[in-house]
Amino acid sequence: MEKRPLGRSGLQTAPIVLGGNVFGWTADEATSFSILDRFVDLGFNVIDTANVYSMWVPGHDGGESEKIIGKWLKKGGKRDKVLIATKVGMGSPEAAQDKGLKRSQVAEGIEASLKRLQTDHVDLYQTHKDDEATPVEETLEALGKLVKSGKVRAIGASQYTPQRLRESLEASKRMNLPRYETLQPEFNLYDRAQFERDYQPIAVEYGLSVIPFFGLAKGFLSGKYRKAADIEGRPRAAGLKKYFEGDRGTKILAALDAVARRVEATPAQVSLAWMLAQPSIAAPIVSVTSTAQLDDIAGAAKVRLSKEDLAHLDGASR
Repeated sequence: MEKRPLGRSGLQTAPIVLGGNVFGWTADEATSFSILDRFVDLGFNVIDTANVYSMWVPGHDGGESEKIIGKWLKKGGKRDKVLIATKVGMGSPEAAQDKGLKRSQVAEGIEASLKRLQTDHVDLYQTHKDDEATPVEETLEALGKLVKSGKVRAIGASQYTPQRLRESLEASKRMNLPRYETLQPEFNLYDRAQFERDYQPIAVEYGLSVIPFFGLAKGFLSGKYRKAADIEGRPRAAGLKKYFEGDRGTKILAALDAVARRVEATPAQVSLAWMLAQPSIAAPIVSVTSTAQLDDIAGAAKVRLSKEDLAHLDGASR
């Protein structure tokens, strides 16, 4: 399968990254193992998680996703076939209120994640949310120590302002420290304006590889939710409501349906193929709760959209 570079790190990703936020939440351990096995068997290689997944679930402390992935790694012996990406900075299971990227928090965060993941290194360690009370130099120095020690192979950023992201990249250059090689923002065919305006120019300028979250807009772009009534009682219902405000969402789904018919693919595959055709995008992150959903999404790696197809989708979504 075609691989795409993760910045200048030397690491490469297949065109789809598996989101681990559902592991231990809407996918139990057995289902998660099946999804992970199938993901690797299909030729994909990057698994994204975080130390706080899934602390939003009543009774959870966070770390559930990492623990499931760790059990899978230990059981299946597939550590050398995957790249593990996790995050720090949005709290920890031991102290959910302690959110930040101070030197001590980064050092403690990696040790806790490595223990849960049952591995000796993380391939991509990402700052989950910026800590504006901590100088970017302090965070980068702490991350640099992890890279030097071999506990982390490359670093990435997620929820930063454009200004702080650029400041971090310039600080790495000035201080000769490891730099963020990847960026993980929200971006998809519906949620595109802020990324394209504020972040894509930075990614292109510095050669960052973008691995966006909510690649299918919480499932909306798969076409399985066609009207507001379809989301009632769903775990993500609150986050899906905005897609049914006005007629923009309906227009996007209609365009996806039309292009899907032309290229003999599904709306989800077309939506992801559109993303893969955009500048700086390495691989969208997609979460699934069954191997059937994964098999559908995997087909996006083979879909090729014409200029006319891309223009049709752009026209409906702008």
